[in-house]
This record gives sequence, C-alpha cells and structure tokens, in this order.
Amino acid sequence: MSLEGRFDEDAGVVHVGGDARQRYHDSRGYGYPLEGNEIELAPVEAAHLLYRGDLAAVTTDDGERLDFQSFVAREPGEAFGVRFLVYADLRSRGFYLSPAAEPWIENPPEGTVDFAVFPRGNGPSDGKIEYPLRVISERTDVPAAALEDGVLAVVDEESEITYFDVNRNEPTGSSNPDVSLPDRAEADLLTDRVVVWDPPLSLYERTFYGQPLEGREYDQPTLQCSLLEAAYLTERGALDLDPETVRARGRAVEGERFDRRLAVYTHLREEDIVPKTGYKFGADFRTYANVDSVEELSHSELLVRVHPADYVFEPRDLALDVRLAHGVRKTMVFALVADAESTAEIKWWSIERLTP
Repeated sequence: MSLEGRFDEDAGVVHVGGDARQRYHDSRGYGYPLEGNEIELAPVEAAHLLYRGDLAAVTTDDGERLDFQSFVAREPGEAFGVRFLVYADLRSRGFYLSPAAEPWIENPPEGTVDFAVFPRGNGPSDGKIEYPLRVISERTDVPAAALEDGVLAVVDEESEITYFDVNRNEPTGSSNPDVSLPDRAEADLLTDRVVVWDPPLSLYERTFYGQPLEGREYDQPTLQCSLLEAAYLTERGALDLDPETVRARGRAVEGERFDRRLAVYTHLREEDIVPKTGYKFGADFRTYANVDSVEELSHSELLVRVHPADYVFEPRDLALDVRLAHGVRKTMVFALVADAESTAEIKWWSIERLTP
C-alpha cells in the first residue's frame, strides 16, 4: 500500500509516516530519518516518489490532496523545475542523491551546491560523495568568481540536461626549459607583428616561437612573431627592440585585452608550456605541454580562453566552447586575470563535458 505525505510549506519539507524509513530512506536513499520510522523529504524527493507512484499523495495544511501534477504545478521551492529534472535524470541513471545540506547529509560540500550525488551503490550514510552538483537553467548567467570545483548541470529550454565537470586546473609542462634565448636578435616591428631576421635555429625548432617567413622549406628561418611572442621575447632581451614600444603596439592593436593575454602567455611560458594562437579553434591559445622539437610536435592538449576576473559566463557560450574543444580532442581552460601585471593573479579553470 502506498503511503501519503504531509506538506509543511513553511519548512519546505514533506513529512511521511508509517514504514517510510525502511521503504524510502534505508532501501533507496530518500529523505532523512526522524523518530521511529518517519522521514522528511525535500520537495524534489517527494515529487519523484509521486511521479513513480511510490507515494500516493501529498496533503497540505489546509487539507488539499496533491498528486504529482498538482504538486509540481505549485513549484514548491526555488528553481524547483530544473532541480527536479536533474534529480529525476540522475535517479534514472542509478545514482542516489540528496540535497547538499544538513540534515540530509552530515558533512555537506561547501559552496553553492544543490545536490550531493553519491557513487553508484552508495547512499547518504556511506560518507562518500561522487559529485557536488549545482543546477541552473540555460538562462542563468555564471559569474567567473562563482565557479567552484564540482559538476554544473545546465537545463536548456527543452529540458535537456548537459553536465559539465568544473575543476581548478593550473597547467604545467616540460618544454625545453634548458634551451637559451638569443641575445638581442635583429628584429623589426611591423603593424601587428614582428619579423626576426637572423634568429638561431633553436628559437623556432626547439622552443617554437614564431613561424618561418620562408614556409616549411628553410635553412635558416626568418621568423614572423606575434606581438605577444615579441613582447615576451623583448622583455627578456632576446630581441633588439624596446619592450614598451612592443607593448604599446599590442595595446593599440587589441586594447586592454593585450595585457591580459600577455600575462597568460607569460605564465604559460614560465611553466614550460608552449602557447600558440588558438584562432582556428575560436580561442586565445592552444598549448603544447611537452615540446622537444617542432619536427616531432604532437597535438596540442588545451584550448585557453582569457577573460577578466569579473567576467560573466553565459551557459550557451560555455557550451559552445566546451563542445568545440571536445570535438577537436582538447580540454577547454579558462584563464581569469585579476591583475594583468601579475601572473600570480590568474585563476585557471578547466571545464569538460561529463556523462554521469
């Protein structure tokens, strides 16, 4: 016989008596136990039990008896619609999950988290959390400052769900840290690039700066360098140019964005990673973590987008970036720059599609 629940709208929970603890909590991870065999459910849990027919109805304080349709129509709780869709989807995939709050779980994850998703075969009492999960709609913007480690579930206007794995991820590499730079190589500043006339072969072949003016067939390449590459090299005395002149040209070409991108470029080079333009992929950079020589170059691993620290992500743009990176077998990384004069003020986030 199906049980019925009582909806305490002020507390935002559904109380269920009878043998609810054994039937719903102990065997299937719904709700949290009270005295005896009673439990309390979050609205999404109660709605899921109503949907499955495991709970016959929910009664309000004024005596109204609610079935699944009428209960859902009340939208009992903040962002109830999208949260219920994600809850039901993960339940259908074999996961137990609870609201990420006490008393559902003893040690809830920190930050803005809607659900604690447990490993398959585990429940709230096992003390293991597979994913701390946040749920938003596709119309909910995400400030960069609000990014947190965990899983972001985005529900689109047709109720399809996309899961993103969000992690702090500062890139590191091992690309030829022992190769020295030239000493004030002859170079000319053009409109939006720099030509290096007689660089050592290692500048291109070992450390992958610039592109040969002669194309792939060269003996001693004349290099065309981007303004970012030139600014980095000039500030280290590798090119015979004034560093501030190159920086000023970069700002004239692309505004304040240049200084942010230069800070990220500098950080990557200092971590022995080779950054190259990501234009073909719609990103700021593609990166190579382990460059021994251009001749033996493997595929790049990361796509990097550079944003100011106060940037606000739109979920649709986020989905586009991550989908593109996934399609070319790379990981999408966002570099958030608080101070363009300090590489220490960069926060790195990798975001990838996740199939729970």
